Amino acid sequence: MSALNAKEYQSFEEIKKTDEKGNEYWSARDLQETLEYTQWRNFSKVIDKAMLSCKNSGNVVSDHFADVGKMVEIGSGAVKDISDYQLTRYACYLVVQNGDPRKDIIALGQTYFAIQTRRQEVADHFNQLDENSKRLVIRGDVKQWNKMLAESARNAGLINDEEYAVFQNAGYMGLYGGLSVKEIHKRKNLDEKDKILDFMGSEELAANLFRITQTESKMRRENVQGLDAANATHYTVGKEVRSAIERVSGTMPENLPTPVKGISEIEKEQIKVLKEKGEQLMLDE
Repeated sequence: MSALNAKEYQSFEEIKKTDEKGNEYWSARDLQETLEYTQWRNFSKVIDKAMLSCKNSGNVVSDHFADVGKMVEIGSGAVKDISDYQLTRYACYLVVQNGDPRKDIIALGQTYFAIQTRRQEVADHFNQLDENSKRLVIRGDVKQWNKMLAESARNAGLINDEEYAVFQNAGYMGLYGGLSVKEIHKRKNLDEKDKILDFMGSEELAANLFRITQTESKMRRENVQGLDAANATHYTVGKEVRSAIERVSGTMPENLPTPVKGISEIEKEQIKVLKEKGEQLMLDE
């Protein structure tokens, strides 16, 4: 690690601890402060998502999220025993992956906790996952990249929800052969409240993830400005992804089957299973 990087990463190094066996770990409470989460109830939700990601990546949750306690003074000499976790480096990476990528400290944490290592671990285990677990993994990546795409859209001058909706629609139309968001929604027989991305299989999600990542990269690299230019960029990238699928004789995304269960339902089921196994999730306090 260079001197510059050592200085940048100092906040993470300062809270790192070592157990009696010489293993490094981080306290979830300490990490909460470093990542600038002021309320425990909000940070605990990030921890929950990280634990689920850990399970879906083929790892044992308790190996990376060790349940510990901490005594905290609450006034007048009284103390309260509250929950905490000892986190491995891998667990910390999952936490920052589930944080807001627009925050500088989160982006720094993603680098510090070895992004490339995390990606390789996911790749090693991915083919062993069942379809619903694959959907959860890819959907998580889509959420993170969509946040970054929204930031690029704002930088391009899209200032309200209506403009962003038109921008998103352009990308879908490129990828889905001219079908709009409303038409895709209808084709999938979804309820009005349902999100299209939550009712995609892993193959369809992967195609959309490629559309999103490449659009974000192109807009940032070329400093795209204005609603018309942003829409054209998103449409073009979506169309190129569609052409790539066609060249390899793949199934067009609109013709892929729609899963019966949405992502939120699967997520709730898997979190319930984790709790029943005794791999406790963080509770709001």
